[in-house]
Amino acid sequence: MQPTFLNTPFEDKDRVKALGARWNAERRQWCVPAGIDLAPFFSWLPAEIRAQHEAEAKSLSLVAASVSTPAPAPSLPASNAIPLSRLLLGVSQAVAALYREGVWTMVEVVNARSTGGHHYLEVSERNSSGKVLAKSSAVIWAEQAKRILPAFQTATGATIGPGIKLLVRVRPVFRAEYGFQLVIDAIDAEYTLGDLEARKREIRERLKREGLIDGNKNLPAPWDYYYVLVIAPEGAAGLGDFETEANRLEAHGVCQFTYAYSRFQGEGAAAQICRALHTALDKIGRERSCMPDAVAIIRGGGAVNDLAWLNNYDLARAICELEIPVLTGIGHERDNTVLDEVAHQRFDNPSKVIAGIERTIVQRARETQGAFADIQRLARQQIGG
Repeated sequence: MQPTFLNTPFEDKDRVKALGARWNAERRQWCVPAGIDLAPFFSWLPAEIRAQHEAEAKSLSLVAASVSTPAPAPSLPASNAIPLSRLLLGVSQAVAALYREGVWTMVEVVNARSTGGHHYLEVSERNSSGKVLAKSSAVIWAEQAKRILPAFQTATGATIGPGIKLLVRVRPVFRAEYGFQLVIDAIDAEYTLGDLEARKREIRERLKREGLIDGNKNLPAPWDYYYVLVIAPEGAAGLGDFETEANRLEAHGVCQFTYAYSRFQGEGAAAQICRALHTALDKIGRERSCMPDAVAIIRGGGAVNDLAWLNNYDLARAICELEIPVLTGIGHERDNTVLDEVAHQRFDNPSKVIAGIERTIVQRARETQGAFADIQRLARQQIGG
């Protein structure tokens, strides 16, 4: 069998290459190797081949319509039945004819994995209550991924992963062997940035309307630190840096720390943080005579959309209503979450949280030393006088 040569404009060369076309140096023309489904290449097929495929698709649609007629009919003789491959080829050609160009659509990523440079996604659309209205598989072929993903990550600080919302240009493709798929060839970074900021703005404005947003900020700052509750992902690098210094303070008997662990990203992470916080405080209330001087909520850096799981109304409200000052050290200096905005004090990262605690302890110790020296001096004066 001979390859099928395509009429490919220069600007479409990456698209046909990603779909499996090959460059024929002799004819200086892109072609589809024999045995590969031609439906995804419909837009670039020669006019006579397109006309032939459109005629077949039309005849298949008429047959499909007659088969779907609800009126009872005798069994169709096997000799007149349509082979599955031919039926699906008609569907493939119909989809290719309808979507010859890319279409912009909004999706939320449910799952993502990469193999050999190709990125395979599961995407969906959900309504405001979380009900799934539509879902599909999608792919970014390696050649397109090299072009569009670095630019997206640079512009947004985000990676393609579960929970992120995207505005993507797709071309729907149906292949008899693999089924339906959306082929992505462009991503609008501004849409993702806007969505991430819109989530924070909605939470911020709701807390303002309810008069809660400054609840934790307005608490008196701890005069000193004797006991701190720490909420963090177990085993995280940021926690390790924090613990190194916290253990040193504990070894000298100047401050104690209790740790409660939770996931900080993924579906349900915010609710788990709330549970970890309240469970730990309930236990402290039963076992100790006093509550912590502060609660430290910490995690190391990550992509913007990893940290975005913390932009949650219920979690933010729990912090606003907590009657213990909250210290946050989430991500890096450039990162910002709603938790940082409502906490009593925000630090750039976990290491700076423990440094801030230590700085207050040292300051109070020096003040105490100074006061003791003043007492000694006044006592000597009185005795001497």
